[in-house]
Amino acid sequence: MIYDFDLHTIGIVAGTLLVLISLPGFIKPAVVQSWVKNLPRSRVAGVVLLTVVLVWSFWLIATMEMGEFSSFRRPLLIILPIGYLLIIRFVDEFLAVRALGILCLLAAEPLLEAAFFRYETSRLFLTVLAYLLIVAGLFWVTMPYLLRDHINWSTHTNTRWHAVHGIFALYGIAILACAFTQY
Repeated sequence: MIYDFDLHTIGIVAGTLLVLISLPGFIKPAVVQSWVKNLPRSRVAGVVLLTVVLVWSFWLIATMEMGEFSSFRRPLLIILPIGYLLIIRFVDEFLAVRALGILCLLAAEPLLEAAFFRYETSRLFLTVLAYLLIVAGLFWVTMPYLLRDHINWSTHTNTRWHAVHGIFALYGIAILACAFTQY
């Protein structure tokens, strides 16, 4: 096991993050819509998200048990920052989307690991969230223009915008309820 989180802790963190991500969309929809529409091409957001991905990946490679691949640890620890600098330098198109996709892929693993070998049916809330993050991450890394299309679809009408944020909030509340009552 890479992470040592229990289902209760992961449920609280995931549910809280979903609720906190959805709240600004309800409170200041115009400001958030404007910011979200600019996110895919934002160089600053891309560098910040990619830096988070670098730190997380570097920590994972430095600390995880690699078994028979442990001889690759040092080269990977050297290549990772070099790749980071090369990406910052040469990847201008949709850097924020690609970094967000990688972050989604990294974030899915703790969710799945916490739910592994648990028998509560409510663990499926976290498992489904993890697989949604994986699918979104894979699409956003390989076809980053899709996030722009998702944003344009969700911001097309205020009803759609509120419905999407309402679903995120309700899903977060459901995970929080399960975290406090069943995990």
